[in-house]
Amino acid sequence: METYKLSEGALRTIMQGAQVDCPIMQVLGSKKITTINSDKDRYRILLSDGLFHISFAMFTTQINEKVESGELSMFSVIKIKRYITSVINNAGRSDKRVLVILDLEVTASGDKVTKKIGEPEPLSEDDLSSTAMKQAALKPNVSHETSCQPTTSKGHPNIVTLNQSLQDQLTHPISSLTPYQNKIAVITKIYHFRRVLVILDLEVTASGDKVTKKIGEPEPLSEDDLSSTAMKQAALKPNVSHETSCQPTTSKGHPNIVTLNQSLQDQLTHPISSLTPYQNKWIIKARVSNKSNIRPWNNSRGKGTFFSMDLVDESGEIRVTVFQDLVDKFYDYLEIDKVYYISKCKLKPANKQFTSLRNDYEMTLTNESIIQLCEDDVDSVPQTRYNFLTVDKIGQMEPASFVDVIGVCKAVSDLQTVQARSTGREVKKKELTLVDHTDNAISVTLWGQEAENFDGTSNPIIAIKGAKVGEFGGGKNLGTTMNGILKINPDIPEAHRLRGWYDNSGMHKEMKNLSARTGGNFDTPWMNFKEVREQNLGHSERGDYFQVCAIILLLRSENVLYKACPVEECNKKVVDMENGMFRCEKCCREYPNFKYRLLGSVNVGDFSGNQWLSMFSSEVEKVLGMSAAEVGKAYDEDKSALAEIADKANFKQFVFRCRAKYEVYNDENRLKTVAVRVDPVNHKKYNNYLVSKINQLMVN
Repeated sequence: METYKLSEGALRTIMQGAQVDCPIMQVLGSKKITTINSDKDRYRILLSDGLFHISFAMFTTQINEKVESGELSMFSVIKIKRYITSVINNAGRSDKRVLVILDLEVTASGDKVTKKIGEPEPLSEDDLSSTAMKQAALKPNVSHETSCQPTTSKGHPNIVTLNQSLQDQLTHPISSLTPYQNKIAVITKIYHFRRVLVILDLEVTASGDKVTKKIGEPEPLSEDDLSSTAMKQAALKPNVSHETSCQPTTSKGHPNIVTLNQSLQDQLTHPISSLTPYQNKWIIKARVSNKSNIRPWNNSRGKGTFFSMDLVDESGEIRVTVFQDLVDKFYDYLEIDKVYYISKCKLKPANKQFTSLRNDYEMTLTNESIIQLCEDDVDSVPQTRYNFLTVDKIGQMEPASFVDVIGVCKAVSDLQTVQARSTGREVKKKELTLVDHTDNAISVTLWGQEAENFDGTSNPIIAIKGAKVGEFGGGKNLGTTMNGILKINPDIPEAHRLRGWYDNSGMHKEMKNLSARTGGNFDTPWMNFKEVREQNLGHSERGDYFQVCAIILLLRSENVLYKACPVEECNKKVVDMENGMFRCEKCCREYPNFKYRLLGSVNVGDFSGNQWLSMFSSEVEKVLGMSAAEVGKAYDEDKSALAEIADKANFKQFVFRCRAKYEVYNDENRLKTVAVRVDPVNHKKYNNYLVSKINQLMVN
């Protein structure tokens, strides 16, 4: 039987803050930790090095796929390539260090190993409270990218070449050394965190003969003050020499912008992924990956301006919004691609309608927020984080969802001027065709300044973060948004691979155009309602799709028509203010007009059963044979017209392309089925499907 060698003792070393290059570990178990956003679910793992094991270790979301696919299972042996450790508050007890694994390689699957290696014991509290652990607690985010090669000094066993061995230890000024100090004295100082002030230079401003008495009623500095978090951090840096000009250093007009490097850079920092609204003492070190323009807002509470930006670090990303007076204070100071220390901001659940970032929370700056430019070690903070989808998979995405995509601009249209139906103002747009190595193409629409400045003559590589998926005529398309990021020829591996593919072969290939209009989507599996129930559809994360040829049994006329926001991309129901104005809560604005929209609830049936379906405005219009505006006009003229119009749809036959998904409503799990597309029956294609089913039955 093959034997496996683990990095015994590595866990204790890592959890005490030291570096271990590419340790070999064994996964003894895992538990899924669910969050508000299922895309952010994580796995907590029981990790062993053969000598010790810990349960406070986690995988990043990028590794989830390995767990869910079975590649990474119980008893698997892994090589940890990159990791960070973070100190968290342990419910009033001593702080606890968590190991977060960023990248790994499965060296042996659990099916092959089949058993626990060695007899590992839990890493004891004594180990975690050792001197090294106390020192490491001040550096919670230790990120290692190792080459898996040890570094030594040839022939000099007492010459240390790994910086971590001495650089984090307590040091003493030369002038304080005596023959009576030894290693025990150093250890004592680490445990008690006692700081000694050594005065190197001074100026006598008033002699004792002149003062003659004690000034004030000074008290001894208490042990509580000396044992504070700031004191513990400072204890590891006893020799701080300051030559000051006796004048405070500030950033003019920016009292919350710190310009002294010593203020935040030596403090404990936290990964973005660890932030929650239940924490209030944290500092992050992050890069500004995107920043919006300053925009106005207006609602019942007042009006003002705001801007938003995206922050990224090695653990994740988060959206930050800045309002009111803070806009003027921070907008010019915060620059894209620069790294900052940020603290004392307000966190709340993210509104997924306005952000595509993979984070359950978003951040708002307050008057107490502190921001400091980081000028050291900025290369350790990554650039923009992408979760690219290949073009072929975008065809399976729901309209109004957000994706990250990269491809080659194969063609580009001329700059067009169109008039927005809601506001009447003119806007510029340009459409380009994006292709990738899956031999698929999709149309992408650029708006405004991006459209005017874009030049696609040299077939550039385009990377878009937060592109919005649309659907028209049965085909999918993409559009840029205000909060999205578009980069041309980015210096990332995916762009270099696409450039090589396109220049060598891609430019000559025929591409399948996902944006082409079609009469119907016959790639979706045909089913009847009995098969839908038997296969228990609706339990997948994004829902299950099927299409059925069915007859409308009943279209409800109640609530089929509503007044919606006149803005083109906003279909939110408006409130009649009874003063000639209509208010949209989503846009936080009042309009003198509105547009009619339809929302259908219809019961359809085939030979095997029936099912209630929901339909959006465009599909209800197909069923009724009337536009929403025409239905609204008929209703304005005659309030009873809706019932008559709905009755005309009964007993008509259509092909319904449906999405089934279980959703929780009033603590009850219900199957919701939405008809995402409705088409007239193409009898030739439908008969071909029926003939193929008959042939299958004959074979069986």
